Amino acid sequence: MPSSDPRADRFHYHGYVIDPVAGDVSCRYATGGHTFTERYHFGADGDWGSPAVQAAVRLLFLLAGVSYYKTTAAATIDLGSTPTTAAERAFLTRYYREGLAEFAFRNHLDLGALAITGPDATDQRPARYAPAPGRPLIPFGGGIDSIVTVEGLRPDADAALCIVHPPGDRFAAIEDVAAVTGLPVTRIARQIDPLVRRSTELGLLNGHVPITAVITATVLVAAVLDQRDAVVLSNEWSASVPTVMDGDHPVNHQWSKSSEFEQGFAELVTGALGPQVHVFSYLRPRTEQFARHPAFHGVFRSCNRAFHQNPAQRLDHWCGECDKCCFIDLILAPYLEAGALSEVFGGAEPLADSDNARRFRTLLGLEPDAKPFECVGDVGECRAALTLAAARADRRSYPLLHQLLADVTAAPDHRPVEPESLLLPVGPHFIPERYAPPDLLVRAH
Repeated sequence: MPSSDPRADRFHYHGYVIDPVAGDVSCRYATGGHTFTERYHFGADGDWGSPAVQAAVRLLFLLAGVSYYKTTAAATIDLGSTPTTAAERAFLTRYYREGLAEFAFRNHLDLGALAITGPDATDQRPARYAPAPGRPLIPFGGGIDSIVTVEGLRPDADAALCIVHPPGDRFAAIEDVAAVTGLPVTRIARQIDPLVRRSTELGLLNGHVPITAVITATVLVAAVLDQRDAVVLSNEWSASVPTVMDGDHPVNHQWSKSSEFEQGFAELVTGALGPQVHVFSYLRPRTEQFARHPAFHGVFRSCNRAFHQNPAQRLDHWCGECDKCCFIDLILAPYLEAGALSEVFGGAEPLADSDNARRFRTLLGLEPDAKPFECVGDVGECRAALTLAAARADRRSYPLLHQLLADVTAAPDHRPVEPESLLLPVGPHFIPERYAPPDLLVRAH
């Protein structure tokens, strides 16, 4: 029977097992009387016995536990027999608190007193790892951001894509776009424990987890197995902007795409593998760049309904009415011809439908509703895109667009924007010099 109080005293890390013959990794956890196993199939290629691969798998084990911790939101995380440094425990504490901030906010929980215990790795040294330079591995989700990263790195690097998917299942919205890139693909099958899908039935807690962090750690293992020197993410600067404030505490749906996570995880990787492998976002100082890549305009699909876990419920087209569809339409409207963008959405462009007014108003900061808990840009980015789109001659017959512009202009917090800034580099980044595009001044961070 479901418990009246799902919170437990402790969450336990029970260890991980590597099967080098099959190329499998199994990570085990336990809490609240339940045990969980998360499984990964990488394939047998690579030196599974190397210290570098072992070190990368250990990092994956540490980050993957978040999907099971959330079931009871225990007060203490017990790392069991896995030694960690003080710096690693400090990162994990921040990872759980900030990565689960949305989960805690929605479930009215306080994770501020979370404690992490376990044996101390006082003498830990980085594993010896000497990868071939200029061979990045790119986590690929088929959306506009990962496409821009691929096209930016393609001319000067021996790049490959990495796709993480459920066992025996592939997402057409990813595969179709990957085929257009023409790049080789490394595949990883990730199987979460089926108990998690029964959380409501079992009286367990449920909610958003920092899945991008888990995927990043997964791709790191694949990169080390293939002797690659970089895991190149596709997270823009706006991913660091909080979704909502909970009192004085920022809650960011995209925390595992933020610069805070990127820097923290990169430091973790350096401590485990040394300075020869880099984990960074190619798009950290960027906003919109996708319009420059017309080869992908007819095939990409960022609508979340294309990625439903149940294949029977996946859409093979844009829904045209969710927050993600509305944001993608708005951010591309300044740069693509209206007819071409309408074709992207199968003739049902969100900006042409007045029923989407409230969604757009929320993206533009015109509603009391908080920014949606989705991977979308911030208010300033959306308002700049709106200003540029409304100035296009082929957008004169879009009444919703012009009404939104009038409402933004009349808003009490309206400030003049420089729409051209959408195409200029902004903010700091962590891109190493050999991967930096020419228009970025690489600075040490």
